[in-house]
Amino acid sequence: MKLARLAMLALAGVAIAVFAGVFQPSGAQSAAADTTSGGITVLGTGSAKVTPDRASFAFGTVSQAATANAALAASSQSIARVIAALKKAGLAQADIQTADVSLSPRMNDKGDGIVGYTASNTVTATIKKIGDAGDVVDAAVGAGANQVSGPNLLASDQAAVYRNALAKAFADARAKAETLANASGSTLGKITAIVEGGGAVPVPLAAGAMDSSVPIEPGTQTIDATVSVTFALG
Repeated sequence: MKLARLAMLALAGVAIAVFAGVFQPSGAQSAAADTTSGGITVLGTGSAKVTPDRASFAFGTVSQAATANAALAASSQSIARVIAALKKAGLAQADIQTADVSLSPRMNDKGDGIVGYTASNTVTATIKKIGDAGDVVDAAVGAGANQVSGPNLLASDQAAVYRNALAKAFADARAKAETLANASGSTLGKITAIVEGGGAVPVPLAAGAMDSSVPIEPGTQTIDATVSVTFALG
């Protein structure tokens, strides 16, 4: 009986020891490692300025007539004169593109009968030398364009400027991560993930006057970039 009791006590002691071992520091160290491996994710922003050197306009003609065919023919003839004027002003065929052709009925005051038709034609024109923009607008209007919208100001090196902004965004993300790592008593480790954010639409900031009857001011645009970077922590 004594031997049996001693054997039972020994087994119980082993079970207690094993059970206690499950909750010893090895388990706690594993949890701490998981927390550390989570790393830190920061969002960096950067911007770069660029001066537009190109401009895009939309020129349209609107005509009315008693029949649909007559209205469309009149508008087509008008836009043909506008296109000829744009070419004479120095634009190449590749810089001129049809954007819209529309035809709609005109109703009487009661809205129950058609009294005529309205037709419109619109072309977009890309002006590669922004200094010529005013003269091009004058030429289009002089040729019969009765609808003008724009300019859409563009920079020929916009992609390179965006990459510059993106590099600044990455530097900003690293600086933020180093600050947070130092504040938490950790060290910044290797990069484990990078996600590029979208670039913002350029916004004019400043303007410079131009000598033209229709002044077009290129100003300065700011291109923004964002990037999310995840760093491991040590």
